[in-house]
Amino acid sequence: MTAKLIQGYEVVIGFETHTQLATNSKIFSRASTAFGAEPNTQACAVDLALPGTLPVMNQQAVACAIKLGLALGSTIAPRSIFARKNYFYPDLPKGYQISQFEIPVVQGGEVSFYVGDKPHTVRLVRAHLEEDAGKSVHDQFPTESGIDLNRAGTPLLEIVTEPDMRSTEEAVAYAKELHKIVTWIGICDGNMQEGSFRCDANVSVRKPGAPLGTRREIKNLNSFKNMQIAIDYEIRWQIDQIEDGYSIQQATVLFNPDTGETRAMRTKEDAADYRYFPDPDLPPLVVADSWVQEVKAAMPELPRAMAARFVESYGLPEYDATTLTQSQDMAAYFERTAKACGQAKLASNWVMGEISRRLNTEEIGMDAVKVTSEQLAAMIARISDGTISNNAAKQVFEALWTGEGSDIDAVIEAKGLKQMNDTGALEAIIDEVIAANPGNVEQYRAGKDKAFNALVGQVMKASKGKANPAQVNEVLKAKLA
Repeated sequence: MTAKLIQGYEVVIGFETHTQLATNSKIFSRASTAFGAEPNTQACAVDLALPGTLPVMNQQAVACAIKLGLALGSTIAPRSIFARKNYFYPDLPKGYQISQFEIPVVQGGEVSFYVGDKPHTVRLVRAHLEEDAGKSVHDQFPTESGIDLNRAGTPLLEIVTEPDMRSTEEAVAYAKELHKIVTWIGICDGNMQEGSFRCDANVSVRKPGAPLGTRREIKNLNSFKNMQIAIDYEIRWQIDQIEDGYSIQQATVLFNPDTGETRAMRTKEDAADYRYFPDPDLPPLVVADSWVQEVKAAMPELPRAMAARFVESYGLPEYDATTLTQSQDMAAYFERTAKACGQAKLASNWVMGEISRRLNTEEIGMDAVKVTSEQLAAMIARISDGTISNNAAKQVFEALWTGEGSDIDAVIEAKGLKQMNDTGALEAIIDEVIAANPGNVEQYRAGKDKAFNALVGQVMKASKGKANPAQVNEVLKAKLA
């Protein structure tokens, strides 16, 4: 696929995503990982590296890594090593971070997704287990900064991509797909505001065919909207710098959501600067194949496999199947509806259309949907058997959503929405419309289709919207033949 060029430059983007694992305790201690506790109340002696303490591996964190590897088609290393990543920062209690370097637990793999209707695949380099650092607090004290070590030792999987993305749109779509996967398989709650899913974007630009440019890493992007704004700004900034004759310096940069700009925070380190060496307190991590198979057997059906099944079993277009599998809740809601009404495509249309529109408008999730799958299925059944029209169904749906009614047939009866299925009564209305509109009749017979639509509209108006549109078309055409 030809790369998108901006001012004659090709954009190159890679991602490092820190995924906080859904464990009750930290990666090397029994301290809680619950969010929102008072500062420094969830940092134990192991997290603080007090003399005499030793780290002990959290088995559930390793299981989460295995799940991710299985979901992304990665190789799960039977033996991996923990290392000490040495750097000084106030919120890093030990003066080093326990991470993985030379041999990570998850190696390779890929993430596939769509940008519009075009498929894309991003290759993964690795996903390695590590502990989180603490948090520096700068906004609660007038002249000082505080350190909260509650987060120190929280288990993370750092997921690293190849520099395969060539536009902001691809980058955001990749991040959304990865977010969907980690929440789908239950290894992360995906809360970006709380820091559970933090994305770092490595951005560079180059002339087509030239070697990779110098990258700058945008740290801790905490929303997809900010991600797009930050990357777009960084691309423009780098191009402007090069066009003005300056060179790009490798750096870590921060994004300011108030100004929409990035700014350099520090010179970017390379692996050599961290002086990695194997952690002497932790033995190699050994993952038996029997454990991998055990985890695999307990995993849910993955989104891509489910989408393929929806295409095969329900005859849905691939776009529908991909959209419906954006979350497990949406996929389950659709499938319950489709099975109950026997009209999979209609069920898909309503879930992707009116249901999704309401959820977006009210900023709620599928767990708060106000029309049950049973109600939606019953309403679709009434559309299919000709009891109500599509327009009438919208009124029924509104009543269900607002709580005005709950029984489909009762709502249809109360609002007088039942379609006219009396052929004799319909023919009488059509005869009156034909007699009252000789001009339209003449135009239709002369080959003008718009005139026919005008006649249909008159019939629907005369029937107060209760005539069956398909039946109207059939009878009207027969009478005008």
